This record gives sequence, C-alpha cells and structure tokens, in this order.
Amino acid sequence: MATLYVSPHPDDFRSLLALIAAEFSPSPRPRIVTEDPPAALKARSRPALVLAAAGDGDSVLSGASAVAWYLAVQGKRAGVDPKQQSQVWQWLSFADNELTPVSCAVVFPLMRVMAVDKKVQQSSRAELMRVLKVLDQALAPRTYLVGESVTLADVAVAAAVLLPFKYALEPSDRKAVTNVTRWFTTCVNQPQFLKVLGEVALCEKVGPVTAAPKAAGKAANVSAAVDASSSAANGPPKTEAQLKKEAKKKEKLEKFQQKKEMEAKKKTQPPAEKKAKPEKKELGVITYNIPTTPGEKKDVISALPDAYSPQYVEAAWYSWWEKQGFFKPEYGRESISKPNPRGIFMMCIPPPNVTGSLHLGHALTNAIQDCLTRWHRMRGETTLWNPGCDHAGIATQVVVEKKLKRERGLSRHDLGRENFIQEVWKWKNEKGDRIYHQLKKLGSSLDWDRACFTMDQKLSYAVQEAFIRMHDEGVIYRSKRLVNWSCTLNSAISDIEVDKKELSGRTLLPVPGYKEKVEFGVLVSFAYKVDGSDEEVIVATTRIETMLGDTAVAVHPADPRYQHLKGKMVLHPFCERKMPIVFDDFVDMNFGTGAVKITPAHDHNDYEVGERHNLAFINILDENGLLINVPPPFLGMKRFEARTAVLQALKDRGQFKEIKDNPMVVPVCSRSKDIVEPLLKPQWYVNCRDMGKQAADVVREGRLKIIPEHHLKTWFNWMDNIRDWCISRQLWWGHRIPAYFVTVNDPAVKPGEDMDGHYWVSGRSEEEAKEKAAKRFNVSVDKISLRQDEDVLDTWFSSGIFPFSIFGWPNETQDLSVFYPGTLLETGHDILFFWVARMVMMGLKLTGKLPFKEVYLHAVVRDAHGRKMSKSLGNVIDPLDVIAGISLEGLHAQLIDSNLDPVEVEKAKQGQKSDYPSGIPECGTDALRFALCAYTSQGRDINLDVNRILGYRYFCNKLWNAVKFAMKTLGDKFVPSEKAQLSGEESVSDRWILSRLCAAVALCDVGFKAYDFPAITTAVYNFWLYELCDVYLESVKPVFLKADEDGTTRRQAEVCRQTLYTCLDAGLRLLSPIMPFVTEELYQRLPRRKPATDPPSVCVTPYPDTAEFCWNSEEVDRDMEFIMTVVKTVRSLRADYNLTKTRADCYLQCIDAATVALVQKYSLQIQTLSYSQAVIPLTSNQPVPEGCAVAIASDRCTVNLMLKGLIDVEKEVTKLMTKKGDLEKQMEKLREKLAKNDYKEKVPAKVQEQDAEKLRQSQTELEKVKEAIENFRKMM
Repeated sequence: MATLYVSPHPDDFRSLLALIAAEFSPSPRPRIVTEDPPAALKARSRPALVLAAAGDGDSVLSGASAVAWYLAVQGKRAGVDPKQQSQVWQWLSFADNELTPVSCAVVFPLMRVMAVDKKVQQSSRAELMRVLKVLDQALAPRTYLVGESVTLADVAVAAAVLLPFKYALEPSDRKAVTNVTRWFTTCVNQPQFLKVLGEVALCEKVGPVTAAPKAAGKAANVSAAVDASSSAANGPPKTEAQLKKEAKKKEKLEKFQQKKEMEAKKKTQPPAEKKAKPEKKELGVITYNIPTTPGEKKDVISALPDAYSPQYVEAAWYSWWEKQGFFKPEYGRESISKPNPRGIFMMCIPPPNVTGSLHLGHALTNAIQDCLTRWHRMRGETTLWNPGCDHAGIATQVVVEKKLKRERGLSRHDLGRENFIQEVWKWKNEKGDRIYHQLKKLGSSLDWDRACFTMDQKLSYAVQEAFIRMHDEGVIYRSKRLVNWSCTLNSAISDIEVDKKELSGRTLLPVPGYKEKVEFGVLVSFAYKVDGSDEEVIVATTRIETMLGDTAVAVHPADPRYQHLKGKMVLHPFCERKMPIVFDDFVDMNFGTGAVKITPAHDHNDYEVGERHNLAFINILDENGLLINVPPPFLGMKRFEARTAVLQALKDRGQFKEIKDNPMVVPVCSRSKDIVEPLLKPQWYVNCRDMGKQAADVVREGRLKIIPEHHLKTWFNWMDNIRDWCISRQLWWGHRIPAYFVTVNDPAVKPGEDMDGHYWVSGRSEEEAKEKAAKRFNVSVDKISLRQDEDVLDTWFSSGIFPFSIFGWPNETQDLSVFYPGTLLETGHDILFFWVARMVMMGLKLTGKLPFKEVYLHAVVRDAHGRKMSKSLGNVIDPLDVIAGISLEGLHAQLIDSNLDPVEVEKAKQGQKSDYPSGIPECGTDALRFALCAYTSQGRDINLDVNRILGYRYFCNKLWNAVKFAMKTLGDKFVPSEKAQLSGEESVSDRWILSRLCAAVALCDVGFKAYDFPAITTAVYNFWLYELCDVYLESVKPVFLKADEDGTTRRQAEVCRQTLYTCLDAGLRLLSPIMPFVTEELYQRLPRRKPATDPPSVCVTPYPDTAEFCWNSEEVDRDMEFIMTVVKTVRSLRADYNLTKTRADCYLQCIDAATVALVQKYSLQIQTLSYSQAVIPLTSNQPVPEGCAVAIASDRCTVNLMLKGLIDVEKEVTKLMTKKGDLEKQMEKLREKLAKNDYKEKVPAKVQEQDAEKLRQSQTELEKVKEAIENFRKMM
C-alpha cells in the first residue's frame, strides 16, 4: 500500500489537493501520515507519496502536482484521451502559476503569515478578480473544466481558490464571478471533496483569520501548516533544502508584490483619475403587468424592459397564438382537403401517461417535435401536431388505489369494479390535465381541439374494432404461457415495466409484503439422487424455492460425463416424483457441473425445454406468491419464506452442497417494486410472425426510414426474432377485452375449457357475440350463455393504433383521409420496439398503410454524470423547475411528497445537494428548448447538465440587447424595403454579414432536413453572437456616428440600416422554431416590410430559405476571415502590452499589392474592431518604423504595433529578462531530466510525451521573449 505524507494544517491547500485526488483513486487508497517523511526517502516537500519500499528514490513522488497527477491517473480523473489530458495539464499549470501566487498574496496577510501592506493587498485583490474572471469566462458554457465530470483540473483549481473563497471573497465578489462560484460550490459538494474538506463555509466579510479553523473532514487531522506559513518556532528544525525552498518562495512573492505595487502606482498616476466601475448587479425578475385578457394580443407598444426576463417575455403569447388558431392545420386555408402544393406535415405526440408529470426526457421529445412542427408550418405546409394522453393502465390504477387507501381506507375490491372505474375517471378529470399545462408552458404548438385520450369513446371504439377484426382473423388467440407476473399488482406486466437490477453478488433487497430483506445474488448447489443407484447429479440455482416445481434435469448431448445416464431418472427429495434426465443443446456444459434443473412452469428457458421434451408443467405459485401444488410443510408458504425453508430441508437431508456469490440480474416491477415471477397464465396473444416480417420488409425496401441508421440493427433483430405478444392485463382500468367465454346449454355440445379458443367469441356487444356463438355451435341464441373476460388490454395495444384511432378509424373521416398516413414519428429510442414497432405492425395490418414515412429516434436524456434519470438519485427534474427556477429546499420538498422510502429520500437529497447546491436558477422556456436541441446528438444518450442551460439564458439576454441597440440605430422613422435584396451600394461589412446570414440560412435548411439539431443551434448561435453582435454591429458604429455629415454618409447609413433590418428579421425567423417566445416578443417590435399583408406572428411567417437568401459569397467570406485574423492579432498584441484604453498606430506589412489593396479596402473595419489609432498598410519593401511590437497574422501579413512613447520600455525589458532567465532554468532542468540514463526505461510514455511537449512550449515561449526583448531594445 502507498503512503501519503501530508501536512496536518486544515488550510494547507497543497496537501488538501493531494487528499482529494486520493479520494478519487481506486482502492486500496494510500495510507495517510501527518508527519514529515523520513529523511531516508529524500522527499523534497509535503505532500509526498511513497509508492514502494523506502530508499528506492524512484518510488517517492514529491510536490502537490506530481502526487495529484499520479493519483488522478490511477482514479481515471486525468482525462479520457490525449486531448483531455493536455487540457487537464494546462489547468494544473494555470492553478500553479496564475492562481496560487495571487491567492496566497490575498489570503496570507489575513492569516498573519506575512506583513499587511494595504496597497499591495488592493492590487493583489484586483489581480485575483482578473484571474477569476478569466476562469469565469471559461466556465460560462460548462459545468466542469474538462469533459462532463470532475477531473484533476477541477480538483487543482478548486484547491487553489479554496482559501480566497473561505476568507477573502465576499458575496459581492462572488456575484461578479457567478460561473466560478457555481462551479466551486458544485465541486466542494461532491462526496470526495466533502470527505476531505467537510462543509466549506464561504466568506461573508473579509477580516483577519484569528486561528486555523477546525475542518470537518479529513483536513481536521491532516497537515502542520501551509509550508510557507508554518512557524519554525513550534515545529522541528528545518533542513537546508527546506530553508532554500522557503527563501526561493519568499523571493518570488516579493517580486510579485513589487509588480503589483508598480501596477497600483501606474493606476494612480495623472492625467486623470479613473472612475471605478459600478458593481454589476444581478438581474432581477421583470414581470409583465399590463392587464391582458387571455387570448388577447400582448402589449407591444410599451418600451422593452432594460434586460431580458423570461417571466416578462413568456407572458400572454401562448393564449394569443392558440386563440388565433395558428396551431391548426386549417389556419390560412379554405379547406384542409384542398391540395397544398407545399405539402402536408402530420405528426402525433407520443402520448404521455395521464398520471405523469413531465421530466426532461419528455421536454426533449417536445422541444424537438415542436421545432420540427413550427419549421414545417413556417414553410407553408398544412401542418398538424396532434396531442393526446395515454390512460396508463397500471400506473393510473396504482395511483387511485393508493389515494383510496390513504383517504378512505378502502381497497378497489371494497368499491367493486364499476364504482372503482368511476373513481378513476373522477381523478382523471381533476388531475389529468397537469401534463397538458406543462406542454403549453414549453410552448408546444399542438392543435388542442384535436386532443385525444386513449379511453375516450372514439378511441375505445377503435380499440374494440381492432381486437375483434384481429381475433376473427385468428391473429389474436388464447394460450397458456409464461408471463411477467407482479404478485403485488396481481397482474401480468409488459417487458418495459420490468427494471433489470444488476447485482454483483450477495445482496439483500426489500420486497413488498416482507418485513425482512430477501437474499439475492447467490448460487445454491444441491444434489438429486439418481434412481436405482448411489450416484447423484449436482445442479445449481439462484431461486432454490423453484426446485419444488422441477420436472427434469437437463445435460448437453455431447457431455461425456452424463452419457451413461441416458434414460435414467432422478428422485425429487420432497415428493415421490421421478424426473427424467433429458439431453438438450441449450445446456452450457462448461458452466458449473454441466447439469441444469428444469422448472418449465417458472422459467422462460425451461419452458421451451419442457415444450421440446414434453415435460410436466407444475405451477407452484398462486397469483399472490403463495406456494401451491407442493408437499407440506411448504404448502401455503410465501415464496421467499419457502426459499429459506427449502434450503434448510436440503441441508437436513444432506443434499445441500454449497452456496456462493453469483452476479445476476433481478427483474423488478417498476410500478410496485416487487420481484417479478415468470408465471403460467391463460392470456390473449397476438401472433406477430407475419406482421413482424412485414415490419422488417418495409424498412429493408426503404418504404420506412429509421433515423439514425444505427438503430436498424436493433429493428431487424427484434422483427426477425419476434415473439408473440401477450396483451392481457389483470386490471380494472383500461379497455376491457371484448371477448366472451361461451357456455352452450345443450347436452349435445360438450363443455369447453378456458384454454380452448373455440369456446371464445368476440363482439361489439353481447348480442353480437351471442349471435356469433350460436352460429359457431349451430344452436339457437337462447341456448348461449356468455362470460366476458375480466381482463383489460395492454396499454401498448391502444397506443399501437394511436396514429389512426385519433382520426376516427374505422370510420372514413376527413381527418383520416387527409392526415393518415402521417409524415414522421419522433420519439426516444428506448421505446422503438414497445411502441414504434407495434404501430408499424398494426398500421399495416388494420389499414394496409404505414402509419408514417420516417421515424426519428432521439437520444435518451441522462444527468450530467451520465446516469439514468431516477427519483431515488434525486436527478429527475421537472422542466417547469428549470423554466421558473427552484431552491434546493424546494427540490427537497418534492422528494418528501414522492413515494420514496426515507432511505431513498436521504440518498436523493444528497444527489440534489451535490448537483444543485444553490438550487436551479430561472432559465426560461426558450433557453431550455435551445439547450435540449443543442445537445441532441444522434447517439444513444445525452448527458445534460441543468446548469449549462443557464448559459443559453445569457444568450437570450445578448439577443435582447442586440435587438434593442439595433432598433435604436434604425430609429422610429425607419421604413424597411418591401423585399430583402441587394441595392448594389452595400459596404464590405454589409456584404459580409449578408453572406454570413445566407450561410446560416443554408445550414439551418440542411440541419432541419437531416434532423441535425446541434447544427441548427450552432449556425443560429454563431450568426447572432459571433458575427452580427461581435463583428458587424461593432464595425458599423462609425457609419452611424458620421451619418449626418453629408449626403453620401446619409446614404451609407440608410443602406446599413436596411442590411441590419434584414439580419434582424431573418435572424429572428431562423431562431423562431427553437425559441418561440423571445423571437415573438422582439419580432413584434420590428416594423413590417408590407404592414397590410404580412402575417400577424413570427410563427406563421415564412421561414428563410436559400432561394430568397442567395447572396453567399465565398470571396467576401474569405477576405473577412483574413481581416479578422489581422484584427485578432492586433488585439492579442494589445493584450500582451496591456494597452487597455490607449490607441496605437498599426502598420500592416503585406506580402504583395493584392494584400495591400485588401487591407486598404477593409481599413475602417480593422481600425474599428482592433481599437487602433490608424491603420497603415506597407508593402514588403517599405521599412517599418522603429518602436513597434511585431506579430505574424498570416503568411500574407505581419502586424507592427507602435509602442514607442506608450509604454515604459526599460521596465518591460527588465520584466522580460527575468522571464527569460526563468524559462532557461526551467528548460535546463527539463533537459537534465531527459538526459538521465534510465529516463526512457523508467518514466511512463505518457509523462515522456508531456515532458517533450513542455520543453517544446518553453522553447517557443523563449523565442518570443527574445524577439520581444530585441524589439524593445530597438526602441531605447
């Protein structure tokens, strides 16, 4: 075991870094020692990690970075690939070189480790905030620094800012770096951090730190002091090496303080004292308070609020859209039957459960579907997105039964079937519209007048008709087979309602109806005696109680160990049953003893063996899980009590052999949490063989397209190996099966058995069923008695016919003729078989048509850590909580109201605290929709971090401010031209932004057609943020400033305004399907091109297309790309020399005349965007004035920025000389390390690569420093 030597001081952040990294490493974790390492180890400093026997130099790692890197690699927290590892290394360097010195400079005076100098402290604080703002920017779009989970990058940077957060950063400071604060609190609430640090209390007010505070975690027992801060008087005498190291640190700290003093002095020098920027206030909630009757248009005359607020923007629009009929296919058309040359788009919603409440998975489904629907609607197609809700048989029955028990102490049996169903309808009418309210909040543009519920009369009639037609045809039949049985629900359940709980070995699980937990994950071996001999056959099972129903032992036909037992029998130990030894290929002769017990009535594989060998099927369980058909003392026992009793009885008889851990999967009912039992029951089945072949063929022939194509393999695997579908459910809520068992009151007709399909008829009414039965048995109707099946149909049966039952099938309605077949089915890939396949099969069977032409399967939403959404993990998030925001306490309260047991509630609370330490901020609907679309990859999973959605709220704010600024620039009297077109007078900036707009239009068009939502969001985001706001709006400011100088400038400004309007108008339309609320709010404020005839809402305005926006110019784009490279190079130079406000002349040395001409053409743009005094293009022959800083923009242009007279040259040279010396020392050390004889053999390849990269980077940096020194010397 490794040993980790750390300091016991609770604020030694270097030791804390190593300790947290150790928490992420796999077991066995290092032993922690809080003393100095023995001298023999030659450890240079703490923390130190001893990997092997003392005295072996290479087995000791010293220093926080080296130790943490080693531990992080062990714990797979150093990046998953070379790119991520490099990024982690960069952040490690950032923590060491940028954050740690400035953090110490701010905090150490407060801890009385060093003298207090107010000026130095002020400048140090300013520098700390500057570095934190750099970090804040990097964290804006992400949860963690590298990848989707905590890495060493987060551990190192969090350790470096730990002391400032504890002692120096007041609430106002933390507000200025909200992303850093959010990230830091997320990190320190991770279990590994909590174990080391305990609860981290954030600073409320800066003041002297009187004593080292007591830590709650391991830090309480760890480390003597930050090495720089430990008092020599109290500790052991320091070695020469330690003293040298401290001296070096002190020297560095003094240099850092001097630098800060100089900067502080410079800031206080004349000409004028700069005003401090007012503290940036956090945006408050702005609400829409103008009285507006639901359905009336929102007020758009009042001025827009100063900042974007979701509550203001999202108010009132939805009810107006609905009242105007924008979501109806009839909108703007004389008749839906009249052919539309632009086509029809029809999609039905995957009907959510009536019991349900939307989670982020539903939100993803609806965001994608609504985007597609709105896009098709804006393209002028006759568009219908049909809403609906599923009656959710089991889920709804369970909810209402619990409510009855809780409120009235009654069971459904106390009420009786009819009264209970009335109670369910009552609950549905009171509570069942919550999900529709949520869908409206998400902006879903569904035609609510066509909303359907699967238990409505129209849909119930279609379900009945479908059953009768398929039963009459023989496709639905009666059979006794194994089903998934829930003893708690007393019902068969479908495969999708079975959760597969994976166990690694012996595990105790809670089971409803049992006080004690039940043991699973073990394999019990026991022996059966061979009849007529002393031999025995050893078998093994994970369900020992099922041996009471064994009727055979199976071995492989080729197994030499059992050939002599052909035709032999084994004896059951608890009854007189003799059981054959059968030979079957399904047995794996390499597993265990190669002999397998066969229980045909309680295991799916054994059932098939039983069928093949004509074995007895003995059912040993009743519907409640009590034992039947078994000998005493087991008769009447509960199944898991019998498990213990059978095991003991085998031991008593001497036939028990062993019990050992066994990894296994336990089937658990998702509704009742009961252990699912395979049980033989007479049920109704659908023969799927021919329908499955048809469903596979339509995909193979290309008539049905499944996107993405990687799901095809799953489709063909299911369809080609499809089993018959059990459609009976032993419930009261649902579509009662319209099948009747026939009793003929005539001695000439023998009585029938339940399993005999001949004695079952189906009918739309009892009268029709009687007539069918009378005809079948050739008797009069009065001799027929009927008993209707008590069971209801599987919910997936009604869902399978949903695409045509919603339009009134089997009746020939107008909607059915216009909208069936539909265009698209969009859903999650997890229900590809349960729903999609069944719709295809039943659509083809009952209508002869495919229900849709394309299936788009989106990824499944998981949490930020890649975990499935689960209530017990506390990561199931209501989209409305993301939209409106919720506190951590609010999230906790939701758990208390759920059905989780107290242990699960506590576990879920910890999950919520770790992921949302400050709750969930208000993000708004538009930001949520945009985020969901942006992360919709065409893969299997999306790891969605709720905190990242907030980044898109900031995008909404940017959009808001851009449109406000642009509208101010357009002015009240601006009139847009009737058509978006080029006038021929556009400036180079105008031509470029119109070219980029056309490129965005083209990308969105391709993206929507290919269901590539990230491509759409990226195109729109980049256009608005990086092209329109960052470049165009900045570059045209001088045009508007000079607009009134003369006729030419006025005309230029007018052309510029028309270009800007075109960008705003088209940009909002491009974004509208994804962000409907904010685009409507802003679009309504823009003037119209044709006020009399233009559509009233952006959601029914034509979507921009490539035919209209056809001004994309590769040449203009290429030129501007070059110009922006020049601009970025100038900006970089300005940053290098700290020219924050000072304008400098810029000399651009060009390789040829063409480049000179290009630079001259764009000189105003370069000057404006790079904040330069003057832009002077030079040919390669023209000399550059002395005193310039130089940087290469490209192979065509070198940037020369005039610094002479603007900076203190001598000071800069001194600074660079120091840096040069440091770099040379660093490189010399590295070269010495690389030159060691055993370096290549002993150092891991990964570290060798990193060392080589470090040397290369240092060499490049050194060359730059030398070049800069040379440039400065020319200025002297």
